[in-house]
Amino acid sequence: MVERIGLEQLLTRGRPAAHPVAVRDGQSLDFAAFEARAAGWRAAFERQPGLRQALFLEDTFEFAAALLGAWHAGRCVYLSSDAQPATLERLRGEVDGFAGKVPAQYAPLSPGEGARGGWRPLESEARALVVYTSGSSGEPTAIPKQLAQMTREAATLAGLFDTRLGDARVIATVSHQHIYGLLFRVLWPLTAGRPFLARSLPYPEDIQAALKEGPAALIASPAHLKRLPESLDWAGVRGNLRAVFSSGGPLSTEALHDCRALLGQAPVEVYGSSETGGVAWRQRTQDDALAWRVMPGVEVRTEDEALAVRSPHVGLPEGGWFQTEDRVRLLPEGFELLGRKDRLLKLEEKRVSLSAMERTLLEGGLLREARVLPLADGPRLTLAVVAVPEDAGQALLAGGGKRALNQALREQLSRRFEPGVLPRRFRYLEAMPVNSQGKTTEAALATLFDSRRPPLRVLERTTERALLALEAPASSPYFKGHFPGRPILPGVTQLEWVIRLGRELFPLPPDFLRMEAVKFQQLILPDTHLTLELTWTEAKASLQFKLTSEAGAHASGRIVFGGVHG
Repeated sequence: MVERIGLEQLLTRGRPAAHPVAVRDGQSLDFAAFEARAAGWRAAFERQPGLRQALFLEDTFEFAAALLGAWHAGRCVYLSSDAQPATLERLRGEVDGFAGKVPAQYAPLSPGEGARGGWRPLESEARALVVYTSGSSGEPTAIPKQLAQMTREAATLAGLFDTRLGDARVIATVSHQHIYGLLFRVLWPLTAGRPFLARSLPYPEDIQAALKEGPAALIASPAHLKRLPESLDWAGVRGNLRAVFSSGGPLSTEALHDCRALLGQAPVEVYGSSETGGVAWRQRTQDDALAWRVMPGVEVRTEDEALAVRSPHVGLPEGGWFQTEDRVRLLPEGFELLGRKDRLLKLEEKRVSLSAMERTLLEGGLLREARVLPLADGPRLTLAVVAVPEDAGQALLAGGGKRALNQALREQLSRRFEPGVLPRRFRYLEAMPVNSQGKTTEAALATLFDSRRPPLRVLERTTERALLALEAPASSPYFKGHFPGRPILPGVTQLEWVIRLGRELFPLPPDFLRMEAVKFQQLILPDTHLTLELTWTEAKASLQFKLTSEAGAHASGRIVFGGVHG
């Protein structure tokens, strides 16, 4: 069995020169090559002024060498989660320099030649790393890590899982620039003497090909595990798959069942965060509702129904408890997760702050109000925006239509957020809908994306009158079955649209009382473009409507409401 060596002594004690560290393009990279590369990075960092250095590299072997080189040069490494312009600009004010694969404008540091040897043990209590996560405010929060924290966590993972891995190498779909990938595909393998693949495996075909090369442990995310195609010959490589790990978000029951069926095993799911490190784990081999098991040395309790953690992986004074935003139920065998307390969302295993996205939308000057909400799009979760445009936004709508404003907002968001998490659906209103308590609820916003709601544009609006351009699209579910061979829009649907849109535009009382003088003069066929005029008379609690098109009048009447807003 390979000797386990802590990060502090990894280069001081070293390993045999031919010991494999990584595999790149089918070629083994041994410890001698790793030490030489780390020495080159150490020399480069020693020439770079400043102790705070941001690092971004895609090759995991190169990243590991740069990380150790920086630490032995006495530098604290700031992990950039990506190389997006907004991310790098924010980091520019917090670090003294950049290293790795970033644009030339940041004058990134590159390794040179450095003398091997002369390594000294690293200080366990040194502040060695800073990672970023979104706090409850939605702004990126710096999380400092001491070397001892990371060494202890790597040792915990080794103690829990080394035996089941045996001689397997590590392959991964996740980035080492995040704490999960850093621990599982870099620090744990380095300290345990386990080789790792130098590149990520973004596609299922890549995973299958890597498994054909020999025994491996797969470090994955739910986003990858829920997209395993049945068409690939997984049965032929199952024997080489020693373990599958999943973290970064909840693994759905459907994905769990797919893993059991295709890979022949349930993933080891790991619960934790950048702040807490690893907290608990489970492997749902048979029981879909299996509780989370707390890791050795970790203590948990509840505070205000949320999980609190005391752990050697958390950088708090001895005896300190870290309060999470996850609601839990404690059980004799561990705990059950009940959901988040804040407005952070895991989308494709990336933690997205809906509040930060809303602030970014408002900063562009095109919108007066904006709400971002998650929508279920089949098995996927996507983001949607409900907004009230400013004059500039209204002008863009008038000149280029909804598509022009959608694109402008997506471009605005892309400077800060990655493409995969950008909103896909947009609705523009004259005012946010409110309930009887005067609040805008997420449920009310979600109804705006209901396929039963007609596409519309506000042409004119005052406190008492609104003129809307509507479309009755052929895709509307209201045309289905009414009637076969000659679909028409039901009268009851027309009334539903009037009430729905009236509530969006005016402070209607909560209760429907009656209809007055309602007439249906002409049929509405699929893809008809309509004009809806609404007049609200508050004194009579009456909403008058007229629905017309180029063909003439279609419907008219009044709807009377009652009750009071509480």
